[in-house]
Amino acid sequence: MKKYLNTMLKGVLMGTADVVPGVSGGTIAFITGIYEELIATIDGLSFQAIKDIKLIGFGGVIRKYNLKFLLSLILGIGIAVVSLSKLISYLLETYPVLVWAFFFGLVVASILYIARQINRWNGTALLAIIIATAISYYITIAEPIGSPDTWWYIIFSGFIAIIAMILPGVSGAFLLLLLGSYKVIIGSISGLVEALSQGDWSLVGKYLTNLMLFALGCIVGLKIFSRILTWLFKNKENTTLALLTGFMIGSLNKLWPWKKVISTRVNSHGEEVPFLEKSILPQYFDGEPKILLVFILALLGFALIFILEKWAAKKQ
Repeated sequence: MKKYLNTMLKGVLMGTADVVPGVSGGTIAFITGIYEELIATIDGLSFQAIKDIKLIGFGGVIRKYNLKFLLSLILGIGIAVVSLSKLISYLLETYPVLVWAFFFGLVVASILYIARQINRWNGTALLAIIIATAISYYITIAEPIGSPDTWWYIIFSGFIAIIAMILPGVSGAFLLLLLGSYKVIIGSISGLVEALSQGDWSLVGKYLTNLMLFALGCIVGLKIFSRILTWLFKNKENTTLALLTGFMIGSLNKLWPWKKVISTRVNSHGEEVPFLEKSILPQYFDGEPKILLVFILALLGFALIFILEKWAAKKQ
């Protein structure tokens, strides 16, 4: 029980990261030492599990497919998404510079952690880092795409977002923003809770449909991409780690604390908030740059990764 409570806590940390545009839950999974187990567990799932219920029973299926681990993690992620999405949104809207400073320090430490896992620094590793950095950086400056809320687009959004959510350095929430689906999905989560409390069953059906379509896209994306990642870690681990390092380096542009707003979006509450931004130096920031507080929070984020690393190492 203690083991799975620890896994659930790691899921809470992953879920917290996943609701922040610019931060990847995959990064947290990697730092806390569960990344490869997560990918291998997802890759091992198939329709054979349904047939195995008759052969070995529910208990046997749970053991064979490592479902206690997976369900504990999903529970933690779900708790974080439902309970912290509003808090994270509030902090990003009220204290954006300080929040981004904390996550900037967190990702810098994550880069150092993952880079240390690279065993051979050769031309292939360096090229992988450069390519992944360029791709990740481009994602942070890309123009937004339109947001049709049709069923196929919601499925497609889930497919793309879940790949990013399990890939360290690439933010699924930020890709949802670029796809234009962030408002639809986050709004469906918060709207479902409100509709249930008010007994508005027509809205409950609408929000549930959106979330089920999104979940379908996530399941398909997880199954396809987990197989690719499993193969990469088994056969090209050094290059894969270099790619992950590059993705995280490129994502730092999104997390830079001082920004100039280029365009805005309307959030799930109908409020206008920054969407497309440009990183600038603190002396050009329109407002109080809070350099000392930024430095302190970045250090706290940096230190948190090493605390998580020690915690994960102790548990292993």
